[in-house]
Amino acid sequence: MTRPTLPGISRPPPRPAGACCRQPPKRGTGGSIFAEDPTISARDARIIWSADLDPGVLTAVAVAAEPNDPDALALAELLPWLNAAVDAAGIEHAVLSDGRHHVRIDVENGSLLSGTPVVLHYRIGGIVSAESKILPLRRLIWLVRNRRFGKALVVRDPRLKRHVLALRVSDALAAGATNREIAEELWDAGTASFEVRESLRLRIHRLVAETARLRGGAWRMLMRRPRV
Repeated sequence: MTRPTLPGISRPPPRPAGACCRQPPKRGTGGSIFAEDPTISARDARIIWSADLDPGVLTAVAVAAEPNDPDALALAELLPWLNAAVDAAGIEHAVLSDGRHHVRIDVENGSLLSGTPVVLHYRIGGIVSAESKILPLRRLIWLVRNRRFGKALVVRDPRLKRHVLALRVSDALAAGATNREIAEELWDAGTASFEVRESLRLRIHRLVAETARLRGGAWRMLMRRPRV
């Protein structure tokens, strides 16, 4: 599927040809709808997390739009940010992302990918479950209207830096690095004073423990916390 150049749209890094829409493999334990190409960088990847893990996924029904309907949404308006997969039941799982921010949509009936304008009817109910949908819906509206993600709608997780460190530690451990080597790589600990080295040693031990916890399945809980 080609991506048109539309006026006023800031385009994310180019995706591989045909990467917009996919037939996903059988879902495994990883929590995503399909397996992203591992050669794509984390910033360029468009991972479609399962609604079982991500409470912010919008569920919608796509209905063919009447001519000149102000609520109509055309596929061309979304293509610069869109990645999608269709499962065996015909449900479309879509993510709109610029590499940093995202909106997830599951279209249970109808088609967002058909190429014809549609009106999305969102399924939002209750109090607690509705709360997690409001911000993603506001992000989608802002994106369609302004052709970019709204910075004012970003909720940052204060633990993000620690989670990134845990990921780096995980990669280093997988490569066979020792705790001391990790500390030297992350904080240049080799030239630090004894007191600083001791503090970093304890910090590394905590990060290694955090890495083991996340590897053991606790990463799934990260999806329940505020994210960009």
